[in-house]
Amino acid sequence: MDNPIILHFVTLTIFSLMLAIGVNHSFEQLTSLWRRPALLLRSLLAVIVLVPAVVGLLIWVFDLPIAVATGLAILAAAPGAPLTTKRTQMAAGDPTYAASLQLTLALSAVVVTPLTLAVFYNLFELATERVTPFKVTLQVGEVTFLPVIIGLLIQHFVPRFAKIIGKPVQVIGNVLFILLLVLIVVLLVIAPDFRAILKIGGLPIAAILIMVALALTIGHLLGGPSREQRSVLSIASIARNVGLAFFIAGLSDYGQQFIPTLLTFMILGSLLAVPYAVWNKRQMR
Repeated sequence: MDNPIILHFVTLTIFSLMLAIGVNHSFEQLTSLWRRPALLLRSLLAVIVLVPAVVGLLIWVFDLPIAVATGLAILAAAPGAPLTTKRTQMAAGDPTYAASLQLTLALSAVVVTPLTLAVFYNLFELATERVTPFKVTLQVGEVTFLPVIIGLLIQHFVPRFAKIIGKPVQVIGNVLFILLLVLIVVLLVIAPDFRAILKIGGLPIAAILIMVALALTIGHLLGGPSREQRSVLSIASIARNVGLAFFIAGLSDYGQQFIPTLLTFMILGSLLAVPYAVWNKRQMR
């Protein structure tokens, strides 16, 4: 993941998808979740309370190695993945709820991430440094809020131009997203060094699988009666902000030790989300 080409490609993909959200959704749509207090409360409970609680329980029960425990703690403290909206579309989720939830979680990360890490830091032995809200704000703002704000400004000042570029920007983001998935698969097949860093042991992999399965279940149960909302909250619960997690890992002298856990979670979480998305689509039909 230190390859600058890969890092720039990931950044470009996320920027394109977030710009598409800003261009194609109004401010009222992006803040619609704030006007639905019951759904907002359930969403925050699932993503920023129950999923970290599951991680804490797994760290305690499995007595995981410190590098693995630290990686999972960082992931639990990093809600609001930039690719959440795209992944929920694959599960036939409500796009407006997904976009509003994603931005809400990204905004909450400014407070939630340092607070959650502080709780883990006091409960377990972790190989990471404390992170300040200011550092989280800079990272989340650059990756998430900047392209969305640009999109909203285009809508406000040049609405005709926004309508013209709305669909093309979305298509570009989708194409880049597919190419990113293909790139990861290719690396797994042809790059022995990339595969080697994923060998973290059977027990940590079991803990990650349990974390993903329980996160999907929590989101599905708290999403409400609508399957479109259930699928969104399920995906949002497992879609941790890996970019923010890498940023936090980079603040520590031992950050390289957390990378296998972060990558393994990213890959396993994406793979397990596929059968859930297929099942949810079938149930809706």
